[in-house]
Amino acid sequence: MITARKLESLDPFRREVERRGRRAAPVELDVRDLSSIQKMADAAQAAYGRIDILVNNAGCNIRKQALDVSWEDWNTVLDTNLRGTFFVAQAIAKKMIPNKCGRIINIGSATSVFGYAGLGPYCASRGGVKQLTMSLADDWGPFGITVNCLAPGWFKTKQNEALYANEAWVEYLCDRIPLKRPGKPNDLDGAIVFLASDASQYITGQTLLVDGGISTGATKATLSEARKHDRQTV
Repeated sequence: MITARKLESLDPFRREVERRGRRAAPVELDVRDLSSIQKMADAAQAAYGRIDILVNNAGCNIRKQALDVSWEDWNTVLDTNLRGTFFVAQAIAKKMIPNKCGRIINIGSATSVFGYAGLGPYCASRGGVKQLTMSLADDWGPFGITVNCLAPGWFKTKQNEALYANEAWVEYLCDRIPLKRPGKPNDLDGAIVFLASDASQYITGQTLLVDGGISTGATKATLSEARKHDRQTV
């Protein structure tokens, strides 16, 4: 079951799944709308008979210095990244509980564990996802449901592609990543398959960083330097 606010955006992925001989059922979902979440959960249950795995990965970001963040900016980011994560997990957990089994993988970020200037609402939301993951793991563990957080580091996405157009910023970033490069989409494959599989059946409430090691160097000195570069690129 694949979801997006606009169904047409799912067509390329749906075609790729079907080319591989598998089934993909697209459904419209806005995680800021509780009725949309419930319709998605019901549609998934109807299409497949049961739900075993949730990858909870809707997200957005608004890059602004803290003094410039508006009430609306805050609500947009927190409603999507944190409130949406909770209520999608809740709707799917209700479908998993009768089966006494399930894997919920919340997508966080390296900012779940450290912060950057210019990302106040985003860091708050992703830190919240980490804490929420631990709470839900405790709530739903007795039902055989594991809840973990996958936390990517710096990956180029549509949300941040403007940053990667700045060669000086990319050089600064790579200097601070022990593996000396940003993440590639397939760098997440092994971790997400692991967390979705029986290989992780005794792991719950954890945050797994897939960040090339950048979190090992999140010292005051490097964060101070990050602030300077962020101000130049926001």
